[in-house]
Amino acid sequence: MLELSILGFLAEEPLHGYELKERIKALSGHVRPVSDGALYPAINRLLAGGLLGQRTEEGTSAAPRRVLSLTAKGRQELLARLRDPKQAEITDHVRFNTLLAFLRHLDDPAEQASVLRRRLDFLQTPASFFYRQGEPVRAEEAGDLFREGMLRVTRATGKAERAWLREAIETLGASN
Repeated sequence: MLELSILGFLAEEPLHGYELKERIKALSGHVRPVSDGALYPAINRLLAGGLLGQRTEEGTSAAPRRVLSLTAKGRQELLARLRDPKQAEITDHVRFNTLLAFLRHLDDPAEQASVLRRRLDFLQTPASFFYRQGEPVRAEEAGDLFREGMLRVTRATGKAERAWLREAIETLGASN
């Protein structure tokens, strides 16, 4: 998801490394913080792959800064990743939010709706954090105040997300 975040933010505007790190941190850093040890090797891989370009500009009060931008090849890669996300990017909430943050870069509403349908299909499958005899445990059956709370909050947010997904899919269908 780090590479998707880099490509997505640079699709919006050129940024230097610190600005990029701050945007990624704002998107998901509280859940999955990004370190320089992860960010800069990812940037270097994308540069080496021709997905990013870079130029140097004068720093205001410091050394010159490396400004990164998305290349045409990088834009193609971003769009490919948005069109056909990995299953983990659909099922993992934080990863899906990262995907959702950049889904607007797909120009085709049908392609956008297809990604949202995959998430909706996943959310409609009965699941739980806890199982008893192979069956999902419902909040009312948790037998534990804290697990019950966890399950109730998850159920409420899942209900809200499914409602939004249905509305968004309908809206995207209407724009065709």
